[in-house]
Amino acid sequence: MRPGRVIVSVLFVVAGLVAGCSSAEETAVPDVIGAWHGDIQVPGQPIGIGVNFAENGSATIDIPVQGVVEAPLKDVRTEPDRVEFALPDVPGDPGFRGKLDGDRLTGDWVQFGEKAPVTLLRGPVESLTRPQDPKPPYPYRAADVTYRNGDITIAGTLTEPEGSGPFPAMLLITGSGPQDRNEELLGHRPFQLLADTFTRAGYAVLRTDDRGVGGTSGVLDDATYADLVADAAAGVAFLRTRPEIDPARVGLFGHSEGGYLAPMVAALPGSDIAFAVLMAGPSVPGADVLIEQNKVIMASTGTPQEQIDQQVAYVSEWSRLLRAGDTAGAAAFTQRHNDSLPVAERAPQEVVDGFNTPYMASFITHDPKPTLQALRVPVLAFFGDKDQQVVVSQNEGPMRANLAAAPDATVHTFPGLNHLMQPTATGKPSEYATIETTIDPAVLTYVTGWLTQRVPPR
Repeated sequence: MRPGRVIVSVLFVVAGLVAGCSSAEETAVPDVIGAWHGDIQVPGQPIGIGVNFAENGSATIDIPVQGVVEAPLKDVRTEPDRVEFALPDVPGDPGFRGKLDGDRLTGDWVQFGEKAPVTLLRGPVESLTRPQDPKPPYPYRAADVTYRNGDITIAGTLTEPEGSGPFPAMLLITGSGPQDRNEELLGHRPFQLLADTFTRAGYAVLRTDDRGVGGTSGVLDDATYADLVADAAAGVAFLRTRPEIDPARVGLFGHSEGGYLAPMVAALPGSDIAFAVLMAGPSVPGADVLIEQNKVIMASTGTPQEQIDQQVAYVSEWSRLLRAGDTAGAAAFTQRHNDSLPVAERAPQEVVDGFNTPYMASFITHDPKPTLQALRVPVLAFFGDKDQQVVVSQNEGPMRANLAAAPDATVHTFPGLNHLMQPTATGKPSEYATIETTIDPAVLTYVTGWLTQRVPPR
């Protein structure tokens, strides 16, 4: 699920950059050319950045904790007494204003009219440590594959154990928003780790790019849940065409919004899904999920209750309009809300428009109860009790009730884990990037054990 407010303008959050051309207003001097790194001194959570000034006057920025890599900068100046740059198309006009001070660049990060001190030293910014990232050589086969769902080309990676099979298999279904096949987020690649774990255990695993991402065609915002379910069903059909895969033992693994979609795929006539694993999958309607996550996330950041109440009222009315089928009314309501904000806090128009799409309407209006209740295959649904996006107090109980008729349903909550199943003290989405663990090993062991008991690899 998408974290935070429906219209969000958060200081120093600069992910989602729109690439633009950069130009120098002054001739660069050799003293500034090259790579620099340092921290934006945000209270309680410094944000590391890396800036590279090129000889042609352009510059790029890396922000590892936000998944920003070599994003072009604008308004670049490299005079010793005036070193500046700005990030294009980001709310609050963020950028650096400083100067060359001996062997350092000193100054301020400015955004939404507020300042935070920055000191940059020579050298590239360190990449985030991700000790669980799979590294070659791999004890299995991996191949890039493509297949079609009507006019849509779907691209992904299929990993298979060594040997001739036939192997049980699963399709991984990503969470909300445009995700690549690894579900890469803030330097973490949870689907690559899951595919590695399950393939080593004897399962073939297919993971794919979402519409409009990587090698997959189409536009995600234009897709409804029916479209995305058809994409997933095409993946299941593709797996069943492979002679090394047992067509009777193909299952689904859905994370977050993927936990909505997986039961919908299983409910299709003739789908014959063998099992379903739902990681942090919601069990209540999308509008309710969004409202609750707004409450929890805002409260955890110390937002005054009055502001929380205002945000909940806004999200509730916007959701009501979408659920009533009044997309035009919802769009107008969102626009009025954004226009009412201070100019520096207003979201870009493309962000505003992105909250009133067929894709978002599908999320807001979806009720998972019927498809969860219809599951008649082994199901594992698990949560983290620190999750602030799919809150366990809201979703665990309904999940148990919805799966009560399934012949083999397991609902489990892991203590101390967040929405990505990382160990955490708070569960705040702002901590995802700073946690080295991609998925707690206890989760990987638990899920693999559940699978091998119900769908043995041999």
